[in-house]
This record gives sequence, structure tokens and C-alpha cells, in this order.
Amino acid sequence: MNFTTHDTRIAILGLGYVGLPLAAEFGKHIPTLGFDINKARLEELQGGFDSTLEVSKEELVQASLLTYSSEIDALKKCNVFIVTVPTPINEHKQPDLTPLLKASAVIGKALKQGDVVIYESTVYPGATEEECVPVLERESGLVFNKDFYCGYSPERINPGDKEHRVTSILKVTSGSTPEVADFVDNLYRSIITAGTYKASSIKVAEAAKVIENTQRDVNIGLINELAVIFNKLDIDTEEVLKAAGTKWNFLPFRPGLVGGHCIGVDPYYLTHKAQSVGYHPEIILAGRRLNDGMGAYVVSQLVKSMLKKRIQVDGARVLVLGLTFKEDCPDLRNTKVVDIVGELSDYGINVDCYDPWINAADAEHEYNITPVSVPAQGAYDAVIIAVAHKQFKEIGVEGIRAFGKTEHVLYDLKYILPADAADLRL
Repeated sequence: MNFTTHDTRIAILGLGYVGLPLAAEFGKHIPTLGFDINKARLEELQGGFDSTLEVSKEELVQASLLTYSSEIDALKKCNVFIVTVPTPINEHKQPDLTPLLKASAVIGKALKQGDVVIYESTVYPGATEEECVPVLERESGLVFNKDFYCGYSPERINPGDKEHRVTSILKVTSGSTPEVADFVDNLYRSIITAGTYKASSIKVAEAAKVIENTQRDVNIGLINELAVIFNKLDIDTEEVLKAAGTKWNFLPFRPGLVGGHCIGVDPYYLTHKAQSVGYHPEIILAGRRLNDGMGAYVVSQLVKSMLKKRIQVDGARVLVLGLTFKEDCPDLRNTKVVDIVGELSDYGINVDCYDPWINAADAEHEYNITPVSVPAQGAYDAVIIAVAHKQFKEIGVEGIRAFGKTEHVLYDLKYILPADAADLRL
């Protein structure tokens, strides 16, 4: 089979934070179909609006070769399929490949001789060839690496980051044969100005992706543990990190909540695979336990501080500023702020959440949380700055303090205020 990018017609399945920026960029140069089962999402994109705020109206207009559909028949006109669907974990913290396998089944119905399927979703090493390929073969009746081929090029999108965009982030690529690996690499190189790195196999590329966020998770877990220790020693964690950061090779991690659809999820994909081959990961799971427990730790610190100020805990009102998993981004997926909300509720505390970035209906649907549109002045026994949105920085100390009663506790989780401005810092 002679693989060239000539006459390539791309279909991108999943138009979220990962898929849409990729579709918009390919759509400037190559006929591209944006496929998504969410028809409301397709309608907003056709109207030139992206609710994730990752792609501007101007960028959507520039993608003149990009079209949209939710119909399988539209896929049959394409010969390269790129899968960018979510890969979450279930309630038991095991990989949930349901979206990935459903997308593979849809592609299988449209797959033809010579087609290439490229996966970008985060998986454990081996998932593409062990889990997805059998679905493609079953649905299409074709034979892998004879009739159709696969590649893996892990996404590296950072939601809300306007500096590191899809074209300016170096892309790892791979293919199921050397020829396909070259094809996949050339395809991405046509739009990625930062360049590409061709891995030796699909498994290597899968493993590279899953350890990127595992490494960050373990490092943040270490800093979270240090924060707990320093709090017990009555030492300001941020001051310690600033001092240590004067050494050239000290890594600038900060303590906090570890949520989102990557760092808090990806390590479980790797540990699942490790356990399936008889190895029990120690460090990775220890980091996960630490990070998953930070919501409870934050609330315990807050409650102790309230009691010291003789503030009645049961029935108290607490304002949580920020609900998204990170700053300046509307993404609510796997946000750990809800852990704080749940812990506060367990103490009989009435919680108000305020976040100018979110869609209130999404918060209600995902977490049964009804955010306030405007926090009441002078109404709260405690205020927690949970997310470092620019709006909260602009409000400043006096503005944030104004939400509290005469006697209240201000907990700055994100170090957006001067050290002496808050009652508590992580």
C-alpha cells in the first residue's frame, strides 16, 4: 500500500477540547469532517460558537474545509479517522473504554480498504491493538494491517491555555507498520509547526502519553504531602517552595486539588495495566491516594480554624469561589472542588458556589450543584478560594473579604492573595 497525504479526507470523532482545535486546524488545509453524536454541539459550531472557548469564531471561519455531521454515512467519504473521545474512569477507578469502543464500532461501519484509524485518546499501553482493533475488524469484516491500519498520536491539549495551542505543541506519532508510521507523522507534520516525534511503536506512544500526567500527579502528590507536614510545623508552604525554587533544578510544582480529565485520571489507566500483568504499583497509587484526599484535608483545616474563632460549624454558610478543575476555563469534568463541597455538606454546612466561567445547567446536571449568580455581601462564615480565576484576582482581598461576616475565615488554596491576607493557605 502506498501511503501519501494526497486525497486525504479526514474524519475527527469527538469535538471537545481535543477534537475541535485539531479539526479546525486540519480544516484549513484538508477536507475534514467533524463528527459528534451531540447534535446541539454541532449546531453551536455551525453557528460559529464554541462553548469550550478553545476555538474562536474567526478560527472556525478560517477552517473553510471543515464540515460537521452526526451521520455514519458521512464517515464513509473519509479515509483517515482520528478518535478524540474521552477516556474516563468508572466509580471503581477502573478505565472506562466505553466511548472509545463505541467510536471504534462507528468507524468500523464506515471502514474501507486502505483506510487509517488514528487514536488520540489517553489509554494504557496495548489498548489500541488489544481493545480497539478487534472492534474495527468485527464491524468492518476487514483484516488489521492488511486491509486497514492504525496509528496513535496522543493529545497534548491544555484546556484554557492560549499560549500552548495544538500547532505549537510537539506531537508524538506512531503507526502499526513503518509505512503507516511515516504517513501519520507526515500528516501531523503538515499542521504542527512545533514538529513531531515518531515513536517506534503504538505501544511506546501510548505509554509515553500515560506517564506524562502520571509523573505530574506523583510530583503534585509529593508537594501536597509536604504541605500537610509544613502546616503541622506551622511553616508557610509557599515560602518554603519559593526558597527551594532558587536552585536551578528544583521542579516548580505547587500543592492543590488534582482534578480534570487527565492528571487525576490517566494514572489509573497505567496502574490498571500494571496490575493486569501482576505488578502492584506503589508510588503511583500512593500519589493518587494523597491527591484524592486533599478535599477532605482542606475542609478539616477550615473547620478547625472556624472552631478556633468560635464560629458555629453546623449550619454555617461557606462560599466556595470556583468550581472548574482549573483556572480561566469552563471545564467541570472531574473537578475536585466538588470533594470540598461534599465534605462541607457532611459537616452540616450550607455551601454556595460561585464561578463566572461555568454554565449553571452543566453544574446542576453533573454534580447537582446550583451555583449562585452573585454571592451575597457579608453573608458567609468562611470563604474558600478554590480556583485561581482571573476574576477572583481582580476582586482582590477587600472584595473577597466583603463576602464574609464580621468574623469569618478566608482560605486561599491557590496563593492568589498576599501571604498575610488569608487566614489559611494550603
